[in-house]
Amino acid sequence: MRLKLACTALLAFAQMPAFGQANVDEYRALLADKDANPAFLWIARGEELFKRKAGPKNASLERCDFGLGPGVLKGAYAQLPRYFADTGRVQDLESRLLTCMVELQGRDIAEIKRKPYSDQRRNENPTELEMLAVFVAEKSTGMRFAMPTAHPLEQESLKVGEALFYRRWGLMDFSCSTCHNESGKRIRLQSLMNKNDVKDVQSVMATWPTYRVSHGTVRTMQHRMWDCHWQMRLPDIDYGSPASVALIAYLTRRAEGGVIDVPGIKR
Repeated sequence: MRLKLACTALLAFAQMPAFGQANVDEYRALLADKDANPAFLWIARGEELFKRKAGPKNASLERCDFGLGPGVLKGAYAQLPRYFADTGRVQDLESRLLTCMVELQGRDIAEIKRKPYSDQRRNENPTELEMLAVFVAEKSTGMRFAMPTAHPLEQESLKVGEALFYRRWGLMDFSCSTCHNESGKRIRLQSLMNKNDVKDVQSVMATWPTYRVSHGTVRTMQHRMWDCHWQMRLPDIDYGSPASVALIAYLTRRAEGGVIDVPGIKR
């Protein structure tokens, strides 16, 4: 039933006129109906990919360890990013997926990262990473963010993330804090999160990965980091890089205690 509603909603979004011409009440009602969220189509496909044998090793991802033990998905996203002894570094959900695809399936990391995000157009095929990420993250819906911070590298990642958040650079002399350090700011119709408002941070972080109606696809936190860098006219931040993970760790820590509500749905 949920998938049927999601299909109906996806068709409705695709046929909806430009935002300024749409019936605002209808638009908001569609966004508020979680059961009609098209992201559940991505989740269903992500589950198929997760369980399907692939790569030179002809293996599935069902033994992937996201921090709570091989194959344990429930609650794992709520405790990411975290330190992993097998890689010797702090990883978020998506960088950990890369590790498992390489180690368990024997796949080429460069090929996987060649196209981590689907294009911003209607009916664009989602990427493996987008489908897998929202599938795994949804297993923590209803749980609270509880990122571990005891390991020295987890503490270091938080410090690096905070430093990057406030660092001004690039031709525009922007930092993340330029847009996200006070309430009431927006870009066009999009309200901007205030990093200093805990409830605001919790409500935003809790709904990623999310279905972006304006993009017609699911977007992940790694994409959010990439897109913010693009908005600031900075070089592309590498998918799953320590810098991207540090920023996600810092924001996740700010959202500690927030209740996860994946998949989200946004403009």
